[in-house]
Amino acid sequence: MCLLLYAVTSVIAGCLFFYALLPWLSRHRGTLALLWHDRICAHTRDWLTGSRQPQRMLRYVLENAVAGDPQSTVDTIDRFCKTAEWAMNVGDEKGLILDRVVLETNPRTALELGTYCGYSTVRIARLLQPGARLYTVELNADTAKAAEQIIAHAGVGDRVQLLVGSSWELIPELREKFGVKKLDFVFLDHWKESYTRDTKLLEDCELIREGTVLLADNVTCPGAPDYLDYVRHHSQYRSEYYPSHLEYTQAEDGLEKSVYLG
Repeated sequence: MCLLLYAVTSVIAGCLFFYALLPWLSRHRGTLALLWHDRICAHTRDWLTGSRQPQRMLRYVLENAVAGDPQSTVDTIDRFCKTAEWAMNVGDEKGLILDRVVLETNPRTALELGTYCGYSTVRIARLLQPGARLYTVELNADTAKAAEQIIAHAGVGDRVQLLVGSSWELIPELREKFGVKKLDFVFLDHWKESYTRDTKLLEDCELIREGTVLLADNVTCPGAPDYLDYVRHHSQYRSEYYPSHLEYTQAEDGLEKSVYLG
């Protein structure tokens, strides 16, 4: 009986120790960071609050961000992710890389794959010149509803068209349904296993031109090895890796910028 009690106590103590240690480990290890933040914490909050993160983030933005001020919306979401709950946006650190690439590219027509709550949508849209257009694709209809309100609150709704559905279905419709002839800039931040497939689809649909810039997030964590192999070894792309960290952690991550050479 004493041995059984000791064994049970040891297991419980070990679990508690691991649970206490996991947040510290997750700050530096990408896989653990995703496990802790995107699985354990997110699902626990969903269960406890009876809501999902997009609704909680929307409420926080509406209560704290200055209406019509996109930078205020970006800063407010960053604060939410640092102090309230982690979210898989591109984040403040990699966001500066995204900003720089958008400013260098100065796109008239841009595409984002993976809107989520609209953080990177607002980041990109706030840097666009008058008359430029950003098309952003979100698979989940409920998430898209929250993103649409965040985008509107930021004051960039006139520059953004939010498309709800699968990138596989929507990319071929961009020309006929939405009048997109060529894309100047593409930000890939959706399902990592879809990066290569959708890049090839953009090529097949002749939506990218010589000089089109593709920027892919999370190519290290959780990783997109097939995509990196494709753009780094394809004669029609010139690629460059920007090392950084997984959003709101110190875990290694980065973005891959690829210029289509035609």
